[in-house]
Amino acid sequence: MNRLPDAARAAGRLPRFSRAERWAHRATAALMGVCVLTAAFLYLPALAELVGRRALVVTVHKWAGVALPVPVLAALGSRTLRADLQLLNRFGPHDRQWLLAALRRDKRPVSRPAHKFNAGQKLYAAWAAGATLVMLGTGLMMWFIHLTPPAWRTGATFVHDWLALTLGIVLAGHIGMAMGDPEARRGMRTGSVAGEWAEREHPLWRPD
Repeated sequence: MNRLPDAARAAGRLPRFSRAERWAHRATAALMGVCVLTAAFLYLPALAELVGRRALVVTVHKWAGVALPVPVLAALGSRTLRADLQLLNRFGPHDRQWLLAALRRDKRPVSRPAHKFNAGQKLYAAWAAGATLVMLGTGLMMWFIHLTPPAWRTGATFVHDWLALTLGIVLAGHIGMAMGDPEARRGMRTGSVAGEWAEREHPLWRPD
């Protein structure tokens, strides 16, 4: 498990993410950023004119997409990451309470109990993982056009394009939420968070 120096513990900081988790997150974010940026240059005429080298942009987009699952797969050797994936896959009564409070726009901490990850984070992680796999599958079908029937390619193009738009919107929301929570960003950057923040935002979480 991720351990903090004694000085950090004395300062009231708690371990949240291991080094492997942080690097996997950064690498995935970078690859996703490349995918989104190159997609924008491919589909928006005003941006496409700025680059001109469409073939190069397509190549970068393809390989960034293929590499997208690699950081998480490479980090599966981390015991902390595997433990966190198990937490993300569990949905308990406190998560339902968190979602109901979110729907009612009730921002009181007592109304939003959460373990290490709240219900919103769990839903986002599940949706992002599923969307990434679908984008990868449809992208490969569009790439290897000689291996798939025309009807499959048409369907794959439709799903890929619209899911890409949806993914961009959801990612913008994810970034917006992160920008509104400096301590959460600090946790992903340094691996530790303030004890007061953890008690307020994740009262059911007790790190080892």
